[in-house]
Amino acid sequence: MVSNESFAIQKCEECDFIFTNPRPNKEEISKYYESNKYISHTNKAINPIQLIYKLVRKYTLYKKGKLIYNYIKPNSLLDYGCGTGDFINYINKKNIKTIGIEPDKLASTISKNKGLSIYNTLEEIPEDQPFDVITLWHVLEHIHQLEDIIEKLKNLLSAKGIMIVALPNYESYDATYYKEYWAGWDVPRHLYHFSKKTLTKLFNSKKLKIKEIKPMIFDSYYVSLLSEGYKTNKTNPFKAFLTGHKSNKLAKQNNNYSSLIYIIQK
Repeated sequence: MVSNESFAIQKCEECDFIFTNPRPNKEEISKYYESNKYISHTNKAINPIQLIYKLVRKYTLYKKGKLIYNYIKPNSLLDYGCGTGDFINYINKKNIKTIGIEPDKLASTISKNKGLSIYNTLEEIPEDQPFDVITLWHVLEHIHQLEDIIEKLKNLLSAKGIMIVALPNYESYDATYYKEYWAGWDVPRHLYHFSKKTLTKLFNSKKLKIKEIKPMIFDSYYVSLLSEGYKTNKTNPFKAFLTGHKSNKLAKQNNNYSSLIYIIQK
Protein backbone atom coordinates (compact mmCIF):
# COMPACT_ATOMS: atom_id res chain seq x y z
CA MET A 1 0.00 0.00 0.00
CA VAL A 2 2.83 2.42 0.82
CA SER A 3 5.89 1.26 -1.10
CA ASN A 4 4.34 -0.80 -3.92
CA GLU A 5 6.96 -3.46 -3.21
CA SER A 6 6.19 -7.17 -3.44
CA PHE A 7 6.72 -9.60 -0.57
CA ALA A 8 6.65 -13.37 -0.37
CA ILE A 9 4.35 -15.26 1.97
CA GLN A 10 5.55 -18.71 3.01
CA LYS A 11 3.94 -21.66 4.77
CA CYS A 12 5.56 -24.06 7.21
CA GLU A 13 5.02 -27.61 5.94
CA GLU A 14 4.98 -29.03 9.47
CA CYS A 15 2.57 -26.70 11.30
CA ASP A 16 0.79 -24.79 8.46
CA PHE A 17 1.85 -21.43 9.94
CA ILE A 18 2.02 -18.68 7.32
CA PHE A 19 4.43 -15.76 7.55
CA THR A 20 5.87 -12.92 5.50
CA ASN A 21 9.43 -13.73 4.44
CA PRO A 22 11.71 -11.89 4.58
CA ARG A 23 10.26 -9.76 7.37
CA PRO A 24 11.56 -6.23 7.95
CA ASN A 25 13.11 -5.80 11.40
CA LYS A 26 11.90 -3.22 13.92
CA GLU A 27 14.05 -0.47 12.47
CA GLU A 28 13.14 -1.22 8.85
CA ILE A 29 9.39 -1.64 9.40
CA SER A 30 8.67 1.94 10.49
CA LYS A 31 8.84 3.36 6.96
CA TYR A 32 5.97 1.10 5.90
CA TYR A 33 3.68 2.83 8.40
CA GLU A 34 4.65 6.34 7.28
CA SER A 35 1.67 7.13 5.10
CA ASN A 36 -1.47 9.21 5.45
CA LYS A 37 -3.26 6.16 4.05
CA TYR A 38 -2.56 4.30 7.29
CA ILE A 39 -5.55 5.70 9.17
CA SER A 40 -5.05 3.78 12.44
CA HIS A 41 -1.89 5.86 13.07
CA THR A 42 -3.04 9.23 11.72
CA ASN A 43 -6.78 9.32 12.51
CA LYS A 44 -7.37 11.49 9.42
CA ALA A 45 -9.83 10.65 6.66
CA ILE A 46 -8.52 11.96 3.33
CA ASN A 47 -10.62 9.85 0.96
CA PRO A 48 -14.10 8.22 0.84
CA ILE A 49 -12.81 4.81 1.98
CA GLN A 50 -11.20 6.28 5.08
CA LEU A 51 -14.35 8.32 5.80
CA ILE A 52 -16.38 5.10 5.71
CA TYR A 53 -13.83 3.52 8.04
CA LYS A 54 -14.23 6.34 10.59
CA LEU A 55 -18.04 6.23 10.44
CA VAL A 56 -18.16 2.46 10.93
CA ARG A 57 -15.59 2.71 13.73
CA LYS A 58 -18.02 4.71 15.86
CA TYR A 59 -20.46 1.80 15.73
CA THR A 60 -17.79 -0.85 16.26
CA LEU A 61 -16.56 0.90 19.42
CA TYR A 62 -20.01 0.34 20.88
CA LYS A 63 -20.00 -3.30 19.74
CA LYS A 64 -16.54 -3.92 21.23
CA GLY A 65 -17.64 -2.48 24.56
CA LYS A 66 -20.77 -4.61 24.54
CA LEU A 67 -18.73 -7.70 23.67
CA ILE A 68 -16.55 -7.26 26.75
CA TYR A 69 -19.54 -6.98 29.08
CA ASN A 70 -20.92 -10.24 27.70
CA TYR A 71 -18.02 -12.00 29.44
CA ILE A 72 -16.89 -9.84 32.32
CA LYS A 73 -17.53 -6.59 34.20
CA PRO A 74 -13.98 -5.25 34.20
CA ASN A 75 -12.26 -2.82 36.51
CA SER A 76 -9.17 -2.54 34.31
CA LEU A 77 -8.27 -2.91 30.64
CA LEU A 78 -5.03 -2.95 28.67
CA ASP A 79 -5.17 -2.26 24.93
CA TYR A 80 -1.99 -3.46 23.24
CA GLY A 81 -1.39 -1.51 20.02
CA CYS A 82 -3.94 1.16 20.86
CA GLY A 83 -3.15 3.36 17.83
CA THR A 84 -4.70 6.79 18.26
CA GLY A 85 -6.57 5.67 21.38
CA ASP A 86 -10.18 5.72 20.18
CA PHE A 87 -11.07 2.41 21.83
CA ILE A 88 -9.54 3.07 25.26
CA ASN A 89 -10.93 6.62 25.17
CA TYR A 90 -14.39 5.08 24.74
CA ILE A 91 -13.81 2.51 27.51
CA ASN A 92 -12.25 5.09 29.83
CA LYS A 93 -15.56 6.94 29.93
CA LYS A 94 -17.15 3.87 31.57
CA ASN A 95 -15.07 4.33 34.74
CA ILE A 96 -12.73 1.51 33.83
CA LYS A 97 -9.01 1.97 34.42
CA THR A 98 -7.42 1.87 30.95
CA ILE A 99 -3.84 1.73 29.74
CA GLY A 100 -2.64 1.65 26.15
CA ILE A 101 0.58 0.36 24.60
CA GLU A 102 1.59 2.07 21.36
CA PRO A 103 5.17 2.09 20.00
CA ASP A 104 4.44 4.42 17.09
CA LYS A 105 5.40 7.98 18.08
CA LEU A 106 2.75 9.81 16.03
CA ALA A 107 -0.10 7.55 17.15
CA SER A 108 0.98 7.57 20.81
CA THR A 109 1.22 11.38 20.77
CA ILE A 110 -2.35 11.64 19.46
CA SER A 111 -3.47 9.25 22.22
CA LYS A 112 -1.65 11.15 24.96
CA ASN A 113 -3.21 14.40 23.76
CA LYS A 114 -6.58 12.85 24.62
CA GLY A 115 -5.43 12.55 28.23
CA LEU A 116 -4.95 8.78 28.07
CA SER A 117 -2.35 6.67 29.90
CA ILE A 118 -0.06 5.47 27.11
CA TYR A 119 3.21 3.54 27.30
CA ASN A 120 5.61 2.48 24.57
CA THR A 121 6.40 -1.02 25.88
CA LEU A 122 4.98 -3.67 28.21
CA GLU A 123 8.11 -3.51 30.36
CA GLU A 124 6.89 -0.16 31.71
CA ILE A 125 3.85 -1.83 33.33
CA PRO A 126 4.24 -3.58 36.73
CA GLU A 127 3.23 -7.26 36.60
CA ASP A 128 1.66 -7.02 40.07
CA GLN A 129 -1.20 -4.96 38.58
CA PRO A 130 -3.14 -7.50 36.49
CA PHE A 131 -5.82 -6.51 34.00
CA ASP A 132 -9.33 -7.95 33.72
CA VAL A 133 -9.30 -7.44 29.96
CA ILE A 134 -6.42 -7.30 27.48
CA THR A 135 -7.28 -6.44 23.89
CA LEU A 136 -5.35 -6.65 20.63
CA TRP A 137 -7.51 -5.31 17.80
CA HIS A 138 -5.71 -6.30 14.59
CA VAL A 139 -2.34 -6.05 16.33
CA LEU A 140 -0.96 -9.56 16.92
CA GLU A 141 -0.01 -9.93 13.25
CA HIS A 142 2.26 -6.85 13.56
CA ILE A 143 4.35 -8.06 16.53
CA HIS A 144 7.96 -9.09 15.97
CA GLN A 145 8.56 -11.00 19.24
CA LEU A 146 5.30 -12.87 18.92
CA GLU A 147 5.67 -15.63 21.53
CA ASP A 148 7.51 -13.41 23.99
CA ILE A 149 4.75 -10.76 23.93
CA ILE A 150 1.99 -13.36 24.34
CA GLU A 151 3.78 -14.72 27.43
CA LYS A 152 4.10 -11.21 28.90
CA LEU A 153 0.44 -10.44 28.23
CA LYS A 154 -0.55 -13.73 29.86
CA ASN A 155 1.34 -12.69 33.00
CA LEU A 156 -0.54 -9.38 33.02
CA LEU A 157 -3.96 -11.06 32.75
CA SER A 158 -5.96 -11.57 35.94
CA ALA A 159 -6.94 -15.12 36.92
CA LYS A 160 -10.50 -14.81 35.58
CA GLY A 161 -9.69 -12.18 32.96
CA ILE A 162 -10.12 -12.42 29.21
CA MET A 163 -7.86 -11.61 26.29
CA ILE A 164 -9.55 -10.47 23.08
CA VAL A 165 -7.62 -10.87 19.85
CA ALA A 166 -8.98 -9.73 16.47
CA LEU A 167 -7.25 -10.93 13.29
CA PRO A 168 -7.73 -11.19 9.53
CA ASN A 169 -8.62 -14.70 8.42
CA TYR A 170 -6.90 -15.90 5.24
CA GLU A 171 -9.40 -18.78 4.95
CA SER A 172 -12.29 -16.38 4.30
CA TYR A 173 -14.00 -16.21 0.92
CA ASP A 174 -12.81 -12.64 0.23
CA ALA A 175 -9.20 -13.77 0.84
CA THR A 176 -9.48 -16.63 -1.64
CA TYR A 177 -11.31 -14.39 -4.12
CA TYR A 178 -8.79 -11.54 -4.17
CA LYS A 179 -5.73 -13.78 -3.72
CA GLU A 180 -2.53 -11.68 -3.78
CA TYR A 181 -4.61 -8.48 -3.87
CA TRP A 182 -6.41 -9.26 -0.62
CA ALA A 183 -5.96 -6.28 1.69
CA GLY A 184 -5.86 -8.59 4.71
CA TRP A 185 -2.35 -9.71 3.77
CA ASP A 186 -1.13 -6.10 4.26
CA VAL A 187 2.52 -7.00 3.73
CA PRO A 188 5.01 -6.27 5.15
CA ARG A 189 3.24 -4.68 8.12
CA HIS A 190 1.55 -8.02 8.77
CA LEU A 191 4.47 -10.23 9.70
CA TYR A 192 2.30 -13.28 10.38
CA HIS A 193 -1.00 -14.58 8.98
CA PHE A 194 -3.45 -16.72 10.91
CA SER A 195 -6.22 -19.25 10.49
CA LYS A 196 -8.37 -20.59 13.31
CA LYS A 197 -6.17 -23.68 13.43
CA THR A 198 -2.80 -21.93 13.66
CA LEU A 199 -4.02 -19.30 16.12
CA THR A 200 -5.47 -22.00 18.37
CA LYS A 201 -2.23 -23.95 18.24
CA LEU A 202 -0.19 -20.85 19.13
CA PHE A 203 -2.24 -19.98 22.22
CA ASN A 204 -2.55 -23.58 23.36
CA SER A 205 1.26 -23.74 23.36
CA LYS A 206 1.17 -20.89 25.89
CA LYS A 207 -1.44 -22.73 28.00
CA LEU A 208 -4.16 -20.30 27.01
CA LYS A 209 -7.48 -21.56 25.74
CA ILE A 210 -9.83 -20.06 23.17
CA LYS A 211 -13.27 -19.81 24.76
CA GLU A 212 -15.14 -18.57 21.70
CA ILE A 213 -14.61 -17.27 18.15
CA LYS A 214 -16.85 -14.47 16.88
CA PRO A 215 -17.11 -12.65 13.52
CA MET A 216 -16.29 -9.06 12.58
CA ILE A 217 -19.09 -8.59 10.05
CA PHE A 218 -18.08 -5.18 8.69
CA ASP A 219 -14.52 -6.20 7.89
CA SER A 220 -15.49 -8.21 4.80
CA TYR A 221 -16.96 -5.08 3.19
CA TYR A 222 -14.10 -2.77 4.13
CA VAL A 223 -11.39 -5.28 3.17
CA SER A 224 -13.17 -6.00 -0.13
CA LEU A 225 -13.33 -2.28 -0.85
CA LEU A 226 -9.58 -1.93 -0.28
CA SER A 227 -8.85 -5.10 -2.24
CA GLU A 228 -10.81 -3.86 -5.25
CA GLY A 229 -8.64 -0.75 -5.25
CA TYR A 230 -5.45 -2.81 -5.14
CA LYS A 231 -6.63 -5.13 -7.90
CA THR A 232 -8.24 -2.67 -10.33
CA ASN A 233 -7.03 0.79 -9.22
CA LYS A 234 -10.72 1.64 -8.80
CA THR A 235 -12.90 1.58 -5.69
CA ASN A 236 -15.78 -0.39 -7.30
CA PRO A 237 -17.98 -0.05 -4.20
CA PHE A 238 -20.89 -2.06 -5.63
CA LYS A 239 -18.70 -5.03 -6.55
CA ALA A 240 -16.88 -4.81 -3.23
CA PHE A 241 -20.20 -4.85 -1.39
CA LEU A 242 -21.33 -7.96 -3.27
CA THR A 243 -18.05 -9.75 -2.54
CA GLY A 244 -18.19 -8.79 1.13
CA HIS A 245 -21.81 -9.90 1.36
CA LYS A 246 -21.03 -13.25 -0.26
CA SER A 247 -18.09 -13.73 2.09
CA ASN A 248 -20.32 -13.19 5.14
CA LYS A 249 -23.04 -15.43 3.74
CA LEU A 250 -20.64 -18.33 3.13
CA ALA A 251 -18.99 -17.80 6.51
CA LYS A 252 -22.26 -18.67 8.27
CA GLN A 253 -21.51 -22.28 7.34
CA ASN A 254 -17.92 -22.51 8.61
CA ASN A 255 -17.26 -19.32 10.65
CA ASN A 256 -14.52 -18.29 8.20
CA TYR A 257 -15.32 -14.58 8.23
CA SER A 258 -12.91 -12.00 6.83
CA SER A 259 -11.82 -11.16 10.37
CA LEU A 260 -12.38 -13.09 13.57
CA ILE A 261 -12.42 -12.19 17.25
CA TYR A 262 -10.91 -14.76 19.62
CA ILE A 263 -11.99 -14.75 23.28
CA ILE A 264 -9.08 -16.24 25.25
CA GLN A 265 -8.68 -17.27 28.90
CA LYS A 266 -6.06 -18.86 31.14
